[in-house]
Amino acid sequence: MRILDLRQMHSGSLEKLFEEEIERWRVDLRWDYRPSIGLIRKFIDSRALGGFAALEDGRATGYGFYVFEDHKGLIGGLFASARKGQAEVTKRLLADILDALRATPGIARVEAQLMPFGSELDPVFLSLYFQIFQRQFMLLSLKEARPEGRAISPGLKLETWTDRAFDAAARLIRLAYADHVDSQINDQYRSEKGSLRFLRNIVLQPGCGQFLPEASFLLRPVSGEPPIGMILTSTVDAGVGHTTQLCVAPGQQGNGIGRQLMEHSIEALRRRGYESLSLTVTSANQRAVGLYEHMGFRTIKKFAAGVWTA
Repeated sequence: MRILDLRQMHSGSLEKLFEEEIERWRVDLRWDYRPSIGLIRKFIDSRALGGFAALEDGRATGYGFYVFEDHKGLIGGLFASARKGQAEVTKRLLADILDALRATPGIARVEAQLMPFGSELDPVFLSLYFQIFQRQFMLLSLKEARPEGRAISPGLKLETWTDRAFDAAARLIRLAYADHVDSQINDQYRSEKGSLRFLRNIVLQPGCGQFLPEASFLLRPVSGEPPIGMILTSTVDAGVGHTTQLCVAPGQQGNGIGRQLMEHSIEALRRRGYESLSLTVTSANQRAVGLYEHMGFRTIKKFAAGVWTA
C-alpha cells in the first residue's frame, strides 16, 4: 500500500472511489452525497485540502481529509473501497491523518463522525486512543408518522426560520447543550461563538444537505423573549428531509416542546411531498431516542463519533 498526500492528487484519480462512496450514502442512508463530492473535488484540485490517499497497483483504494478549526482538527471525510482490504486501508488512513493533526502546533483535539462506516470503525478508533460515543442514524417514513397533534401552548408562538435568528439560536444551543453528552462530541456547542459557526455551516453550507427554512422553526414567547426551542431541517435527497438540529432550553425540556417542533417540521415536509425524514442522535441521550422511536423513527445504522484529546 502506498500513501500519498492528497495535495499531490487530482480528483480524477479518485473518481471510482467517489462513485462507490456516493452509492453507499444513497443505499445506506438515503442521502445524495453528490453535492459534497463536488466540493471535495474542487478543494482537491485547488490543492487546498489536507489529507491522504491510499494506492494499490496505482489505483486509489481510499482517501481521507481533514480541516482545522481553532484548536482542533476535524476529520471531514474518510472512505475506503469495500473491494480492497477496507479495514487495513481505513486504519492506515486514520492513523496518518491523526499523526498529521497531532504534529500541527496548537491542535489539542480531534473530532470525527463517519456515518457510512457504521460501528465497524470502533476498534480502529479505540486502537488510536479515541474516546468513542455511539450514535444512531434514524429514518421515518412520513406516511407512518404518529403525530399527537397538540396545539402550541398559549403564550408561545411558532416562527419560520429567518437569518435574523442566528445570534439568538446560537445562545439557545449553548444553553441547551450545557453538560450534555453532545457537547463532549462537538465542542462547538460549548460557546456561542462555536454554536454560531455550527449554525452557519448547516444553514449556509451543503455538508448537511440543502437547508430548508420552510420546515425549520423557532418557538418563542409571544412577548418576544428569546426562543425556547428550535428545529432545523435540510433536504438530503429528492423527497428526503434531515433534521440537523432540535434543541429545547433548560427548564422547558420534558414539556413536549421537542415533539411539537418535530411534528410541525414533519407537516411542512408532507405538504411539500416529502416521503421520509432522517436524523442522528447520540445513543446515551435516551430521552431523545425514546421520543423518536415513539414517533415512528427506526434506527438503520449505528456509528461512532470519535474524539481524541492531547
